[in-house]
Amino acid sequence: MFRTVLTAAARPLAITGLLATLVAMPAHAEQDDEVVARVNGTEITQTDLALVGVDYAKDLMQVPEAMRPKVLTDVMVDMHVLADAARKAGLDEDPEFKKHIAYLETRALRDAFFRKNVALETTDEELKASYDAKFADFEGPDERHARHILVKTEEEAKAVIAELDAGKDFAELAKEKSTGPSGPSGGDLGFFTKGRMVPAFEDAAFSLEIGAYTKTPVETQFGWHVIKAEEDRKQPAPAFEAVKNNLREDLLRTRFQEVMAKLKAEATIEIVKVPGSDQDAPDAPETSAQ
Repeated sequence: MFRTVLTAAARPLAITGLLATLVAMPAHAEQDDEVVARVNGTEITQTDLALVGVDYAKDLMQVPEAMRPKVLTDVMVDMHVLADAARKAGLDEDPEFKKHIAYLETRALRDAFFRKNVALETTDEELKASYDAKFADFEGPDERHARHILVKTEEEAKAVIAELDAGKDFAELAKEKSTGPSGPSGGDLGFFTKGRMVPAFEDAAFSLEIGAYTKTPVETQFGWHVIKAEEDRKQPAPAFEAVKNNLREDLLRTRFQEVMAKLKAEATIEIVKVPGSDQDAPDAPETSAQ
């Protein structure tokens, strides 16, 4: 893993990116590893295609799914042809190449250890327990439930208010008069917090008593509004299913950090020089990003 100095904000992002990459790495049972091609006697298998598929994942998004095995096979055949040519040219004995191979081996061993010891299956029971702990004392911001009737002119808005004053039902009038997309649902905008609506609309909506509607039209860039306040509440905690994947990532990240802390405590680590500097490393705790 690269050792570098990261800010406290950047380090979790680096870890998150690593976790996503390692979880995506394929694992195939040996008995299912079918040979798909041979180059100079070297076999290319389904596992090889899966591995190169991770490297070319973004490119494969542009390829129809049915064509991907053929494309990946061609990539692996070309790769082996060029690799054999490199060996004939003696490039496998180049010192820089050997350093590169050592790095790739280190990375592959890291990935293998991660998949076996960190990327373990997370049960719904674990996720639910994590959800309950995280949102046990959740208290969201204030939300207001409102309806509105949107029309093109101030005169139309005043006419709507006159009909409401005469006892017309707000929702029915919205279905009849409103030009906004919420019109068919009675002008219902659902719940929203401050900062979600344009200022003029928001100020009017949050200033109303529950059950009241604006007695003067409210102008925004969308037109003229008549607004009714329906109810207030505290924003509820998100549903379990909505945050389930995030909870899984959090548990995986925690497990990763625990494993790393244990392994690093048992390792002998010396940072000799500050990366990118000619100065020796200061006598301070090392800062690493895995």
